[in-house]
Amino acid sequence: MKEKNESAFLEYFGDTPKLRFLNFLIGNHFFDFNMTDMAREANISYNSLISFFGEFLKKGIIVKTRRVGKSDMYKLNIDNPISKNFLKFAWFLTKQDLGVEEKEDISVVSTSIN
Repeated sequence: MKEKNESAFLEYFGDTPKLRFLNFLIGNHFFDFNMTDMAREANISYNSLISFFGEFLKKGIIVKTRRVGKSDMYKLNIDNPISKNFLKFAWFLTKQDLGVEEKEDISVVSTSIN
């Protein structure tokens, strides 16, 4: 049974903690959050978030923005090519799901691997 507010991204790729977290980041890419709020808003456990958070940080998908009190704040790193492509692809899927036609092809940001 499909959840009422399930995104096209989760509908196409499944509902796992990592994908829920990515979905949350994509939908809130303008804002920064602490890890506790990210886990709660993405509807995943804090322990699940801890299991892959370092990987996302290391790959530059998320970035630390500031410190508020004792909490570090993070958000989707929209300057990162991987994040840019996730964002573009998620919006593409949403448009497809809604039946909105694309006037131009999606361009993928290329990166060189060192």
